[in-house]
Amino acid sequence: MSTHAKRERLLLADLLEAAGPEAATLCEGWTARDLAAHVVVRERRPDAAGGILVKQLASRLERVQAEFAEKPYEELIQLIRTGPPRFSPFSLKQIDEASNAVEFYVHAEDVRRAQPDWTPRELDPVFSDVLWSRLERMARVMGRKAPVGLVLRRPDGQTAVAHRGTPVVTVTGQPSELLMYAFGRQDAASVELEGDKAAIATLSETKQLGL
Repeated sequence: MSTHAKRERLLLADLLEAAGPEAATLCEGWTARDLAAHVVVRERRPDAAGGILVKQLASRLERVQAEFAEKPYEELIQLIRTGPPRFSPFSLKQIDEASNAVEFYVHAEDVRRAQPDWTPRELDPVFSDVLWSRLERMARVMGRKAPVGLVLRRPDGQTAVAHRGTPVVTVTGQPSELLMYAFGRQDAASVELEGDKAAIATLSETKQLGL
């Protein structure tokens, strides 16, 4: 049975393949090749992937990722499609779904939305609810660097507090768009901001919220 993570994985691989290795992405300074190398290293080199979260390991991550980026692009795409090796925790369906549904969605949009002719993607309600559930759990972590109070709100009125404080800015959008916003892709996210004008301006200058 397919999972959201598996479907997003295959979509990401297809988008990377269609875009080509030198295509731009929303990840600043990264081409499609760099993004593909990041995804592969994250799943296949746990000894280096720790650098994503631990600053002391960042230099090792950069070195290993640069080595993978030198591999043939087609090989990187195939490694993404086939998924992690058996020894990887990501090979377990439950962990893959919990860890990668959001990861692959965001990176697929990193590729799509960096292209000049991209069009909005309509998500099914079930997947939107999954993204919202993950966003609710991650909101406090993702919003910890917000310079003002930050509330994320779905069009139906459901909210998640990302950062407590005053004044408060409320960001409204579909779960998928709120995720893009919270992951630092503010300029590419279709959302509406409400609140004090000065607070909105201050928040808009914060390119990376928490991750």
